[in-house]
Amino acid sequence: MSEGANAITRTYDLLKRLMPAVSKFPRDKRYTLGLRIEDKLLIILELLIKANYSRAKLDVLKTANLEIEVLRHLLRLSYDLRFISLKSYEHSSQQTNEIGRLVGGWISQQTAK
Repeated sequence: MSEGANAITRTYDLLKRLMPAVSKFPRDKRYTLGLRIEDKLLIILELLIKANYSRAKLDVLKTANLEIEVLRHLLRLSYDLRFISLKSYEHSSQQTNEIGRLVGGWISQQTAK
């Protein structure tokens, strides 16, 4: 499986896992922080799909990489505020890091071309 397809699959899986967790956020934070997390994941998924089908992948991948970094901080904030459990945070962080590595590899591959 290519880095692109693998990154897309991992992002989709993380989104599928985090959506139920976000729905358990306190009501007043669900529509701020929770929505931002879901939006970031949807944006990342959209960018990766776009990069997969685009000829000019590098700019799209760099934008996705920046969105992944923002997502990392949003997840950390969610954990620090105790909206997600340690187990959920660890899993989400590992998945986000894996997606970041895949996107980084994809960027390196495109830069080498």
